[in-house]
Amino acid sequence: MRHLLTYGGAVATETPSPEGPLRMLLPQILPALVVGVGSGLLFLGVSELADQLQDLMWNNVPDALGIGRYSALWIIVMLTATGIAVGLIVWKAPGHAGPDPAMEGLGGPPMPVIVVPGLLLASALALAGGVSLGPEGPTIGAAIALTYWVGHRFRPAVPGAFWVVLGVSGTLGALFGTPVAAALVISEALTSQPGRGSLWDRLFAPLLAAGAGATTTQLGASPSFDMGLPPLDNPGFEDLLAALVLAPLAALLGLLASYAFPYLHRAFTRLGHPMVILPLGGLLLGLLGALGGHLTLFKGLTETRDIVEEIGTLGSGELAKLAVVKLAALLVAAACGFRGGRVFPAVFVGAAFGLCAQALVTEINPTVAVSAGVLGILLATTRQGWVSLFVAAVVAASPAMFSLLCVASLPAWLVVTGRPFLQLDEHGKALR
Repeated sequence: MRHLLTYGGAVATETPSPEGPLRMLLPQILPALVVGVGSGLLFLGVSELADQLQDLMWNNVPDALGIGRYSALWIIVMLTATGIAVGLIVWKAPGHAGPDPAMEGLGGPPMPVIVVPGLLLASALALAGGVSLGPEGPTIGAAIALTYWVGHRFRPAVPGAFWVVLGVSGTLGALFGTPVAAALVISEALTSQPGRGSLWDRLFAPLLAAGAGATTTQLGASPSFDMGLPPLDNPGFEDLLAALVLAPLAALLGLLASYAFPYLHRAFTRLGHPMVILPLGGLLLGLLGALGGHLTLFKGLTETRDIVEEIGTLGSGELAKLAVVKLAALLVAAACGFRGGRVFPAVFVGAAFGLCAQALVTEINPTVAVSAGVLGILLATTRQGWVSLFVAAVVAASPAMFSLLCVASLPAWLVVTGRPFLQLDEHGKALR
């Protein structure tokens, strides 16, 4: 993300003019609003297409054929078919449906706008087909491409980084239903960039775009990371201790996946052709889905709510299986080239890990267990500290948990800092 703030040779926002910051900020209002609303509509459109396809593929067709909706056979067939369909798009679509997602994080340089339709279609098919990836990567990439293309045409004198950061911010606001995540990501990136003016001057347009994107999706879909966990109003020492233990343990689990990621990616890459790689990846995902059941399919937010509702009924062994299978599915999906992001399925892995610990030690508060597990997994797999804290906090939906999570993030950060995470460089080596 940080390199985007200097894309095109300038910082993300224009530096203050001699007449004062007001004359600099006012012209940014309309572009930021347009980009934010557009990003929200883009996210809603992709989500609606994926939802309609999912209903067709997993409800209507198996019902018409008289096959169980989530039978092992149907899971294997659907994931393999999804691999074939996405493989065709990656093979034939202009620009091969975007760059290798294993090398992309929350944003990247603007891709040619002709690549966007293939990228979004591949993402929608993966989401609908049960692939363990989220919508964030392709949606952010598409928003960056469209924003940069339109902005550069109508205001060519504005630095390219301005449009890139607006696209990222608007989409993050749309994805999470709040501008807070975008503010945290952009603030973290700005700390390493020179620039005149206050931080809030530089955050003005990105925050406005994020707010517009969040409002658009709230009006259209009301997205929420609230998993319905019991509120925790007065955490005690035992809750702090549990968070301090569980977050680093979850981070260790995420690190194991991060160390395996480049080797798995290399193995798929050696197969050479997307019509071999993606169908094989789909078949492996189908086998994992048949092993783990329907809860280990899809991006994972709805499924996370499902396992939270089952607190006290799912045993530690079942929850451990769910966490391991979902993490393996995330690795396979990201390594073989399915278009999608890693944040959403990682939330499920962290929640299942936390609930497994809570099932073993029932004295642990489930809200602490889930949020600490999510925090540790996200720190290990994304290396985005503020985003990890934010997502863990909104999953808990308890303001009192935030201070616990801030403290618990410190030992977890010691576990992950300087070590690989789930993103590769252009040579296929793990980033650190």
